[in-house]
This record gives sequence, C-alpha cells and structure tokens, in this order.
Amino acid sequence: MLTTPVKPEQKIIRVLRLKVLDRPGYFGRIASRLGELKANIGEISIVSQGPDFIIRDISVQIQDDKHLAVVVAGIDEIEGVQFESVIDPVQTIHEGGKIAVRSRVKLESLADLRKIYTPGVAQICKLIHKDISLSRQYTAIPNTVAIVTNGTAILGLGNIGPVAGMPVMEGKAVLYEQLVGISAVPILIDSADIDEIVATVKAIAPTFGAIHLEDIAAPECFEVERRLQEELSIPVLHDDQHATAVVVLAALLTITQRMGIELTECSLGVIGLGAAGAGIGQLLQAFGVKKLFGADLRQDALDRWKSRGGTPTDLTGVMKNADVIVATTGVPGLIKPEMVREGQVILAISNPDPEIDPELAITCGARYAADGRTINNALSYPGLFRGAIMANARCFTNSMKIAAAHAIAGQTKMDNLVPSILDREVHQHVADAVALACADHEC
Repeated sequence: MLTTPVKPEQKIIRVLRLKVLDRPGYFGRIASRLGELKANIGEISIVSQGPDFIIRDISVQIQDDKHLAVVVAGIDEIEGVQFESVIDPVQTIHEGGKIAVRSRVKLESLADLRKIYTPGVAQICKLIHKDISLSRQYTAIPNTVAIVTNGTAILGLGNIGPVAGMPVMEGKAVLYEQLVGISAVPILIDSADIDEIVATVKAIAPTFGAIHLEDIAAPECFEVERRLQEELSIPVLHDDQHATAVVVLAALLTITQRMGIELTECSLGVIGLGAAGAGIGQLLQAFGVKKLFGADLRQDALDRWKSRGGTPTDLTGVMKNADVIVATTGVPGLIKPEMVREGQVILAISNPDPEIDPELAITCGARYAADGRTINNALSYPGLFRGAIMANARCFTNSMKIAAAHAIAGQTKMDNLVPSILDREVHQHVADAVALACADHEC
C-alpha cells in the first residue's frame, strides 16, 4: 500500500551560540548533554576562533520554550562552556524583509547613466507612446506580477490584516523569482470593501503583466476576482481557489491512475466551501466529475455550491457518500477516526494542522491520505503565471488549469502523490503546458 510519509511531531528550531574551550572532548560533552536533554542536533558551524576558544552555532530541534529553558540550563552547567546567545533562525531570515528590487543592468559610468536614464530613456518612451505593445519588449511589465492581499484570510492565522500578512506575500515573491524567474511585488490593501479593492487594483494594473490575488476571505474573494477579470485585459487568479484546486486535481489524477479507476466516475466530497473548497469543486466539475458533495456551516456557501451543480450536505453526509474527501476547513481533528470508510481517499489540506493526520486516516482504512504539506498550491501558481505570461494570455481558463494539473501529475515520481516544490523542471513543465493550453483555447 502506498502512503504519504508519517507526519513528524511539530518542533521548533533554535541556534545555540556557545563559547567553548578549544580542547579535546569539550564539544563531545556538549553533544552528549544535548542528547540527554532530548534536543536533536542539526547544523553546526564555527562563528569565530580565539587562542584558546571556539564560538560555535549549534542548531537544535526542541519542543517549546520550556524545553529550551531546560536545554540552556543543562548546557550552562558544563565546565568550559559559556552561553553567548539563543538565536531564532526564522526571525533572523526575515530581518530586513526577504525581497528587494535590484537592477538588471550595470551602472558604472556616465555613459551607462545616459543610456538607462536621461537622455537615452526618452527614445524608448517615445517608441512605447507610438505603440503601447512595445512595453512588453522594453519594460519589466510583462514579467512582473502583483501579489494583492487585504490580509483577511492569511493561511492558518485568519484576518490579521495586510501588514501582518506581508511576510507571506514576500515568501510568495521569493518562490516566483527562484522557481520561474518572475518579479513579484506585494500589494497591501487595507480594506475589505470590494469596490475599493477592485478600484485600487485596476488603478495599478498597468504596472503588471498579471494579478495574483492572495488570502482574501470568502465570499468577497469571488466577486473581487470576477470583476477584475472582466474589467482587466491581463490574467487574474485567486491563488487560494485555483492554484490549490490544480494541485488537488494533480494528486487525484495520480491516485486514481494507481488505483486503476477513472476520476470522473468517483464521488467526491468537499468539506469547507470557502475559497479553496469552492475552487476545488469548480475545477473538478470542469474536469468531468459528476458527483460532488459539499459541506459547510454557512448557508450561503451551501447555496453557492448548489447553484454550481453540487449536492449540499453535512459532514456526515460527505463522509458517508464520497469516495474522495477533500477538507479545507482549518479545523484540526474535524474528521474523526470512526468517520473514515475503508478504501477512501482523504486529502485533509488545511494548514498548519489537518482535519485528520494522514497516518491516522491510513490506519483507519483510507487507501491514500495527505495533508497540506504535501498538497501545497506553491506547486502550481509559479508555473501557471509563467505559462500565462509566455502566452500573453488575457485570463486563466479551465483548460489551462487542467493542463497544469496533468503536467504536475506527469512529473510525479516513485510513490509520491505530487513532485517536490523545489524541482525547477516541474514548474517549467507546468508553464509549457499552460502556455500550450492557452494557445489552443483563447480567453
């Protein structure tokens, strides 16, 4: 039986900076003591060295702050070891932000200045003024994506506002640049008003080749996306809906192929009909899945699901009637062991904690199970946007999304359900497939 890896126990990482006597045996004492204190040692590096001491950074995995205090006290007892500091590597890597605007050309002389700025730049401005399409050739516009959020639905945190959500947007921008070479700019909008969000994005849209909507709460996100796509001539995609749906479809294509069945013949249930759940339902319906059950505590979400051809029910109804379960509620432990039926496929993709742990679901009879660490939308949106930009697309179609899912499934190896997010070739395959699908099915 093929399963996803067992979810490890959640731990935190801290770096211990220690000044240690430079004599045989002292580091061995530290390592032994950390083992006794149940702190798992990771990376070790030398920060500096003196005549009789070495300052080392030792990365350790610990349970929590209480455990850290015990570790610090235990190490402090060792003769010849002096504590310098405890470093949080996550905070350290975020200091100063994770992104920056950098020049692609050199500025080393007055000649360079005159070519890239005045007076030379006027020549390019005149060309674009005569033919605005030349902006695709002579500016960064076509390769620049706006990551727009109002911070009302930040992953795992909820409505914390746009500024608190900025580290997430910066992280997305890093993935864009590193994985597909797109320049992505976070745009923070401090408003939940649909008209204001739409007007703001429309006003800045000439700067960008595409609009990536991110962490905007349902139901407002549906209207924001619809209106922007109707009123702009560049592609608009709400990541939480459609990029998530693409990866879910990719995983289900892999699973059903291995099971020797057709996905279109399966009954599928979605628990949680917000942005992600609604997007998953729409794409699976477009793919050809006919039996779609949906559960949500909100009546408006159930009504919307029914209006789009799905069957509204409750949690029990989904678990009873569906062969494939996709949960997007953000409620840890919502799916109880006794609810799982033999042979079901369960993708509990809420982050950071799933509705049921994959290991437990498998134990209870599920044939396949995965969580949000595996089914991660970062597998699809870089390639989706790169492909749309390559094809000069005006929108994202279902054909483009389905092509992306097939590309991801086609790159899945061994017993994995999806490929590695860090595999650059996967993102290029997705981009190529999306561009081809766009050429075949224009908006």
